[in-house]
Amino acid sequence: MWAISLKKAETTMNASKCNKWKQNAIIVAGRNGKGHKLNQLNSPSGIFIDKKKNIFIADFWNDRIVEWKHNATEGQFVAGENRERDRMDQLYGPTDITVDQQNHSIIIADPGNRRVVRWLNQNQETLIKNIDCRGLAMDKHGFLYVSDWWKDEVRRWKMGEYNNEGIVVAGGNGHGDQLNQLNYPTFIYVDEHQSVYVSDYNNCRVMKWRKGAKEGKIVAGGNRNELSQPE
Repeated sequence: MWAISLKKAETTMNASKCNKWKQNAIIVAGRNGKGHKLNQLNSPSGIFIDKKKNIFIADFWNDRIVEWKHNATEGQFVAGENRERDRMDQLYGPTDITVDQQNHSIIIADPGNRRVVRWLNQNQETLIKNIDCRGLAMDKHGFLYVSDWWKDEVRRWKMGEYNNEGIVVAGGNGHGDQLNQLNYPTFIYVDEHQSVYVSDYNNCRVMKWRKGAKEGKIVAGGNRNELSQPE
């Protein structure tokens, strides 16, 4: 199990600036087979890369979060790994992670325990309970976005106001393939305009929901012969 990086090279085409990615990947984490040692991973799921190019990895089957410093040969334990899985200092199949760089904390999707948790200096706090979370994202204003695969929706919470139910920003109309629906949403991304991009797993498509929109727009896949259950 490993994570890879693709180096980017600048090029121009038809007088417009484009991005071209080199074909040869570089392994930046793992590469030492499947396992639980700090130089190994076991089904890595979501990742977050900070401004210093350090990589935080949700190491799913190892029930932990590890951080790989830039150019490191092994990771550092950050959260989880204790095997009972349901205590506050444990994780159960973490799927995604985001780093609140302003508050120097990490936020983790912990679906095995049906919660979203925050770790700050080895202190743990449950932010959102009873949620079948899968993907996480945070926008430039500090709003937290969480995909719920069971409710087929993405919700947004204001930082520090996690006792409420949040606001639905994508889906929320039952599972289905209409433009106002999702079917097992997984990973998400939020752009600078607060548009939400959703990997709509069972619909084999990627959706874009603009801020305040009542339905999404297909930006990739959707014909079931273009993408196969994108994560």
